[in-house]
Amino acid sequence: MRPLVMLHSNPGSSAMLVPLMQHLASDRPLLAPDTPGLGDSTPLPLAAPEIADFAAATLAALDELGVTEFDLYGTHTGANMAVEIALARPRQVRHVVLDAIALYSPQLREDLLAHYAKPFPPDLEGRQLLRVWHFVRDQWVFWPWFRRDAAHRREVGLPDAKFLHEVVIDVLKASTTYHLAYRASFVYPKEERLPLLRCPVLMACPANDIFFPDFERVTALVPAAEMAVIRGIGEAALADAARLFRGFLDR
Repeated sequence: MRPLVMLHSNPGSSAMLVPLMQHLASDRPLLAPDTPGLGDSTPLPLAAPEIADFAAATLAALDELGVTEFDLYGTHTGANMAVEIALARPRQVRHVVLDAIALYSPQLREDLLAHYAKPFPPDLEGRQLLRVWHFVRDQWVFWPWFRRDAAHRREVGLPDAKFLHEVVIDVLKASTTYHLAYRASFVYPKEERLPLLRCPVLMACPANDIFFPDFERVTALVPAAEMAVIRGIGEAALADAARLFRGFLDR
């Protein structure tokens, strides 16, 4: 069976995909590389890499592993990478699942580029430790996380402390490079690239995701895409999503 290549969101690593992978692993090989410069991966040797650069690095890894034909799953920033990989290798990529891919207004894009993701260099007082904790935690409380007021409050609640701790550790390991993938994602021209997809595409998004308000609009950019609203949190939600994804990938 074709392998499924899974691309994670920012700011953590492929470890964030493990719960979903556990529901998908029964019937297909899974590959989940860290985005370069995040998790335990080596950063790209570029000052301002673009999504195409991250996609090329992922394809180089797949080539080294001898992977030829494959399916793709990407969420948030990973969804952008999945689009670019599918466009670069249309004869190898058979199906694509895009989970919560974003659209940004020009004003929001400028705000995100100015404030959302910056390096956390270490200092002798260890202030980066608390700054990273609040950065990770506040992404669950506000959208965008740096607009800490009632108008920008999310209603999803916090995940458990263990999950937050694990993401914080990932960000600390990549504290001076994690932001590059964010910035590449913010400027990625999805309105131009999504309409070029020709393989079967499943557009999915949890109803409580920060990008759900634009879900119909972004889905309309993809020719003949299927659309599915999924539940985003909990074992039952992951099991449902895995069944949906398997059904799509097996066609």
